[in-house]
Amino acid sequence: MITLFLQITFFDILDVFIVAYLLYYLFMLIRGSVALNIFVAIAALYFIWQLTKSLHMEMISSILGQIMGIGVIALLIVFQQDIRRFLIMIGNRYFTANNKFSLEKFFSFNLNPKIEIDLDAIALACEKMSAEKTGALIVIARKMDLQAYSEIGEDIMAKINSHILLSIFQKDSPLHDGAVIIQNNKIKAARCILPLSENPNLPSDYGMRHRSALGMSEVSDALIVVVSEQTGQISVALRGEIISNLDRSSLKILLLNELSK
Repeated sequence: MITLFLQITFFDILDVFIVAYLLYYLFMLIRGSVALNIFVAIAALYFIWQLTKSLHMEMISSILGQIMGIGVIALLIVFQQDIRRFLIMIGNRYFTANNKFSLEKFFSFNLNPKIEIDLDAIALACEKMSAEKTGALIVIARKMDLQAYSEIGEDIMAKINSHILLSIFQKDSPLHDGAVIIQNNKIKAARCILPLSENPNLPSDYGMRHRSALGMSEVSDALIVVVSEQTGQISVALRGEIISNLDRSSLKILLLNELSK
């Protein structure tokens, strides 16, 4: 009776699929950063370790085994920001109400209706600041709580109004530095400090506002509107990417589509 050398089951295929899926998302997360080079080096070291074990090279496989054991702790230290971003990305994708199949939607029974944001006022203010080349950074919160960032700034708690936004970002205003955070249809805080993006491959013409907008979009599900002080260009950062060359109409449409998800 002939027996197969390998017996592949459904769970073997599922195992390979899950590992490939996780590796793909890990690659998408760390691509373009120095973490990718470290990850490749560790993967190569792991491959050599497995090869030496299969060849029964006891001494070198033992040394590499000790290195790999310590490497788990080193990974947590070196990749702590990337691991945090990865977990936030997974949480935003599968566990918030913005996702079509989210667990939050499944258990909420639609008891928490969406709060409308006055996008007309935001788009109008950005159009005027763009024409005047007034730099601005506006964070529009979605499901993720941004209390940790808003409490660093100055409390405003005002109704969204284009005149208020314009006055905040005027160059002679004491609040113009930093970001404005909008949450629950209110201007919650101004002069807030946002995390900078750690991507080393950003265009050289990106200033602090664009880097802060991208950094915030990497660690949260917020929409971040940027008005360039140099060019007056309006951009939106979301999910670690930036969309540029927006006008008043396209800005409103983009924000509306994202907030409707």
